[in-house]
Amino acid sequence: MIVLASASPARLALLRSAGLDPKVIVSGVDEEAVTAILPSDLALKLAVAKATAVAEGLTEGLVIGCDSILELDGRPYGKPADGEEALARWRMMRGRTGRLLTGHCVIDAATGRRAAEVGSTVVRFGTPSEQEIAAYVATGEPLKVAGAFTLDGQGGWFVESIEGDHGNVLGISLPLVRSLFDELGYAVTDFWR
Repeated sequence: MIVLASASPARLALLRSAGLDPKVIVSGVDEEAVTAILPSDLALKLAVAKATAVAEGLTEGLVIGCDSILELDGRPYGKPADGEEALARWRMMRGRTGRLLTGHCVIDAATGRRAAEVGSTVVRFGTPSEQEIAAYVATGEPLKVAGAFTLDGQGGWFVESIEGDHGNVLGISLPLVRSLFDELGYAVTDFWR
């Protein structure tokens, strides 16, 4: 059994399209209570906390916890609190390059063993106009996602390019999860439906 410790529809859709049928159990972790100095450490700590919270209630299965953060100028940016913050964020990001960091943690609930790592993808933002930024924020999409943008939604219009795994930007890196499964002694192909 595969369990996704996330409410992210993008993560679930990507896992399903790649042949898995995970059960979703949202962790309930208070993300604001988790801190770290480096953005990559924060992404990893959050992923571990989410996977751990869910795995503690199970006796079997592989639990996948993930958390994404945009790093810009060495600072972490998660989901914007409101529309004003999303507008300010987009004004800051446009025409610039950041890194989308996604912490990944897989826990074998039966044994308690875990494997964890951070995926990193370089994101080059376009230069949307004030009108385009306002229209995008008005959709509500940027309020639901780390970094205030999506690659597979309306935000994709404003991303010039990426370097690295596109799935990592969507919230889960399939190659990275495969390697974490392997580290725990499992082949992802054994879980294909």
